Order: sequence, then structure tokens, then C-alpha cells
Amino acid sequence: MVGSTRIRALRCAAWICAVLCVAVVALTATARGTVLNAGFHRAVLADEHAYDRLYNQVLVDPRITPVTRDLLGRLPVPEAVLTSNLKTVLPPETLRALTDQQIGHLVDYLRGTTDDLRLSVDLRPVVANITGLSRVYFGDLVSSLQERREPDFAAFLADLKDAVGQVGAGRPPAGLPTLALTKAQADTAAAALLRAAPEDVRGTLRPEVTVALRNGDVATALAVVGPAAFSERTRDAAARLRTAADGGTWDIGADLELDEVRQVRAATRLTLDVVEPLAAALGIAALAALWFTGPDARSRRLRHLGWALAAGGLCTALVALVILWTVGRGPVEVSAAWPPSAARLLDDLQSAAVDRFLAGMLTAALVPVAAGALLVGLVWAGERRETPARARRPGFWPAAGATALALAGAALVPLAFSDDTPRSCQGSPRLCDRRYDEIAQLTSHNAMSTTADQFIGPLQDPVITDQLDAGVRALQLDTYRWERPEELTDRLDESDFPPELRRQIAAAVQGLNPPRPGLWLCHSVCRAGAIELVPTLRQIGDWLRAHPDDVVTLIVQDAVSGEDTEGAFREAGLRDLLFTPDEDPDRPWPTLGEMIDSDRRLVVFAERADGPAPWYRNFYRYAMETPFAFRTPDDLSCVPHRGGTDKRLFLLNHFITADGGSRLDAGVINTRRAVLDRAHACERERGGPVNFVAVDYLTVGDAKAAVDQLNAERD
Repeated sequence: MVGSTRIRALRCAAWICAVLCVAVVALTATARGTVLNAGFHRAVLADEHAYDRLYNQVLVDPRITPVTRDLLGRLPVPEAVLTSNLKTVLPPETLRALTDQQIGHLVDYLRGTTDDLRLSVDLRPVVANITGLSRVYFGDLVSSLQERREPDFAAFLADLKDAVGQVGAGRPPAGLPTLALTKAQADTAAAALLRAAPEDVRGTLRPEVTVALRNGDVATALAVVGPAAFSERTRDAAARLRTAADGGTWDIGADLELDEVRQVRAATRLTLDVVEPLAAALGIAALAALWFTGPDARSRRLRHLGWALAAGGLCTALVALVILWTVGRGPVEVSAAWPPSAARLLDDLQSAAVDRFLAGMLTAALVPVAAGALLVGLVWAGERRETPARARRPGFWPAAGATALALAGAALVPLAFSDDTPRSCQGSPRLCDRRYDEIAQLTSHNAMSTTADQFIGPLQDPVITDQLDAGVRALQLDTYRWERPEELTDRLDESDFPPELRRQIAAAVQGLNPPRPGLWLCHSVCRAGAIELVPTLRQIGDWLRAHPDDVVTLIVQDAVSGEDTEGAFREAGLRDLLFTPDEDPDRPWPTLGEMIDSDRRLVVFAERADGPAPWYRNFYRYAMETPFAFRTPDDLSCVPHRGGTDKRLFLLNHFITADGGSRLDAGVINTRRAVLDRAHACERERGGPVNFVAVDYLTVGDAKAAVDQLNAERD
């Protein structure tokens, strides 16, 4: 009797030990597959589009804008130049690659694969992007200075390094020309140059710098400021940066406090190296004890093993529920001082990580539960076979369940194959009966000037077809021929430069910008970015043919003739898609459904031309607009501009132009509320519906939702 009691106690202890060990192994397996797996973290970031949201939501959040402006204000480069080119120098895919490297280093350290935590950033992709951008921007200038057809950047950088060394040593660099500056221009240049020097020495340096610049002696002015500007601290920082850049990596681990990470590593190493193998060994021993101390019947032993495995899995699932109840979907509390967009991004990342972790834990729990259920089920099935046939009667509930599934399938299968989808126009069934002049369309300002196409100072990020995929239905495009040097120098006649300075600049640009044949889409100056017109038109045509229920509008800022434009559309094969507006601008437009039925779904306007092709009409005969040269969001207004006040179509220019586009301001004005408020105000003031909402950086904010709301309000 005593022996059997001890055996039962041993069996009970073995069963409990097996259950706990199965749960521990499942939990450690979950940790290996989630928080200690680099793919887990990368998947969370990818699922929440973290890299794109960083650019399009966080960095342009109005709450973070003052901080960003303060940081940018310390650099002697216009804010718009930095923010508009940010995604060119450090695009999301490059940032993703850099982040993936750090995730891999950290996970390897926590798992014990490596003994030292080396967080090093590979700077080569960033340097390559900067190099590519600088070569696009400065290529013609460098080749002109070197009097070569193609620039030699290695020689240019060597000369530049030598010149900087001379300036830092207080020696005027050789080769700089004298400039004929007016007194006002010299004083302005002196003030700008002195900002590079410490504030306490500017007063001492100012007289000599001002005199040198008034005499046009730029080299001497630089030499005066150089020693003060290139302080020892600056030299040290430059040396560190040069070392990092030349080596291709930047070791950031030395700048971080890693004590907490080391404590976490100690815990993970203990768990993976000691707890997990110990639990696995004890679990196997406990299951063996259950088998050897179990009842005589083998089926009953198997049932005990099955219940132990299933109970361990259920314990794991219970732990998952406890974690969800105690920790929630946001383990890290977000500070109220954080900007809303950053808080939302962190909350979404936490929620996604917790969901994936719990899903991994429940999956790990399911394995022993399924194994245990299989063992118990096999035992039950074997016992059923040993029972007399007359004792096995068909159950009611299995039969009822099969009948219900059959009826549900019979009802749902016809619905799955039915074609009762309502007709859609421009993405909405409600717009098919709406006239073209009654709908609102998201419009991409300077649609060709994109980060993807490597424009200097881009105003959009995705290429044109991706903009169309994002909901844009009107594109503002600028057509050009590549500038000849004389065309660039002609612009100097409208400047306030003195004659001698104009002559010097004109001489400098004679070797710039050798013209390229054909028609181009550029933003002001083709050397700052250009894509060919005809191939781009073909891409738009291909997109239209792949989307037969959409209408697209092009508003062309035309610096080429109407005849050349007509030829480009003919060469691109778009004549069968072109819509011809009524000759009378006051007549109502057809409905979108009518335009789609006729397959004339490409509307083309020009800012200057009016023909000769009948489909190529002057935009301002048919449309009116707001001003477009707004410097700050507070400047936005609805006052009449080109096109007067009584046209059927209404263009709302909703972007900021301050030394180029402003990505930061786009974060303020591209919000759904800001777009709606201004559109409603302008509609009341101008007495007509807004048809085109033109924005920069269309992926920033939610202008598309505002346009959808405008259309919904017009039902």
C-alpha cells in the first residue's frame, strides 16, 4: 500500500513537472522566434510602414516642426533644400538597411552569438547617395571650372581640400576670381561669412572682411575668417567625420549607455543556455517517469502523456492571456510631450510587436496541445474499435454539423460567383453620374519632380505612375527643352547684379549645361532634374489603359510650342485617349460615366498655349485659381489669381514655396482638416466648387481623404 502511494505521488509530481517543463520550453521557443529573432523586429517595422511614416508623418508633424526648424536653422543651407532632398540622400530603403544591420548586431549579442556589441552604421550607401546628388548638381559647374567636357571630381576634391586648408591657415586660396559687388551686396556677403566665426570675434574681423569684399577680393575675406571658423573643436569633429566616412562605418556603440542591454543579455543567456535545456531534459525525464510508472494498460499510459502535453500547452496559452491582461498592447508608456505622429507610430509598433509575440506564443502552445490531443484521440479511437459495433451509434451533433455546413455552402457558393459589383468611376460608384466640373481631384504639383527620379529639390516622392496609384487624378507637369548657355545668361538681364558681375557669371556658364535634344519634363532648370516627355506620356497612357474606369487630367506649364506638344502626344500613342473640351468654356462638362464610355479619358490643358490641337486648350479659358507663391501656411488665401473669378473649373494651389517646396510645411497643410477647411473657405468666397486640390509631397498628410470628403459632401 505504501509503495503504491509513493508511485502515485511520483506520478503526480512527474505529471506536474512535465506540464511546467512543456510550458517553459514553449515560452523559450517563442522568445527565440520573436524578440530574439531579427526577422521578428524587421517584420514589425515593415508591417507598420515605419520608414515611410517617419518621413511622411513624424518629421513633418506640426508638433515637431519647431524642433526640426531649430536643428536645420543651424546649418547654412535653406531648410527647403534639406527637407526636400532628405529622401534622396537617405531614402527609406537605405534607412531600412542601416536599421536592419543594428537589429542583427543587437539580436546576435543578446543570443550570445557574439561577445561584443558593436553597433556600427555602414555609411557607404549614404555617402554614395550624397555623391550622386552632388554630381548631378555640380557636374556641369565642375566641368566648366576645369574647362573639360566631363568633370574630374577627384581632382576637384583635391583642389577643394587644398583651398580649405589654405583658408584654415589664414592664407588666401589661389585661383578665386574677384567679384564686382555693390556696397549692399558686399555687406550682405560679409554678414553671411562672419556667421561661420565665433560670435565673440566677429566684431574684430568685420572691418577687414567688409573692405575685402567691397574690393571684390573673396580670397582675402575667406582667409580672414578661416582661422576663426576652423577652431580646434571643428577640426576634431571634421577629423572624426572624415575617419568614419573614409572607413565606411560609424561606430555608434561608444556613444550609447549599454548597461541595461548587458543586463538583458545576462538574462537571455541564462534562459537559453541553462533554463531551456534544463527544462527540456526534465520534461523528457518526467514524461519517461509517467510512462514507466503508469498503469499496466499501454493505452492509459498514452492518455496520461497526452493530457500532460496538452496541459503544458494550455498553461502556455494562459501565460499569453496573463501577459496581454497585465502588459496590454503597449508595454512602453509614451510621453505626453511626444508629437502625436511619433506617439502613434510607437503605439502601432508596440501593438504589432505584442500581437506577433502573442501569436507566436499561441502557436507554440498549439503544438503540445495538438500532440496531446492526437495521443488522446488515438487512444479513444482504439478503445472505440474494441467496443462492440452495436454499441457505436452515430451521434446527433456530428450529423447536424455536417448538414449545417452543406446548407451554408449551398447558400454561399452562388454568391461567391455572382457579379453584382456596382459600376465605379474614379474609384467611386457615386461619381459616374457626376459631371467633370462637379468633382474634386487630388492634383500633384510638379508631378515630375520626384525623389525617385533624383531631382534636386524634389516636390514629390513617388514616380508619376505611383502617384496615380496613390489616388492622384490630375498632374501638373512642366515641359521644357534643355537650356542653352545663352538662355541661362539671358536671365541675368532681369537680375539686380551689377554689369561686371553679370559678365563674370555669363563667362562662367558658357561651358555649362550642354543642351540635350528632345522634349523634357523639368522643374525650372533641366540640369537640376529632368525626365523625357514622350516616355513619361507612354507610361501615363499605359496606366490609363490598365485602369479603364479612371479619368486623368494634365495641366501643362508649357515652355514648348503647342505643335511640339501635339507631336509628343502623337508619338506616345495617346490620340485615342484624348478628350476634346467644348469650344465654349461656359458649357457644362459631360459626366465621368460618359467620358469613360467614350474612352476619351485624358484631359490636357496648357497654361500658355491654346491649340493648335483641339484637345489642347488653355487652362485659364476654362478654369480659375488661387495664388501659388505662399511663403508660410498663414499666408494661404483664396483671392483670385489667373483665370479670373467666373470659370467652371477651380484650381486650389495648396502648397508652400519658400526657397523651393517645404516638406515641413506640407506636414501642416496637407492634413485632412487643413485641406477641408481651406477648400470650404475658398468655395464660399469664390462661389464655386474646388475641382483640383494641388499639393506638394502628396504622401505627407492625408489630402486624398480630404478630396474624398469633398466629393462625398456633393452627393
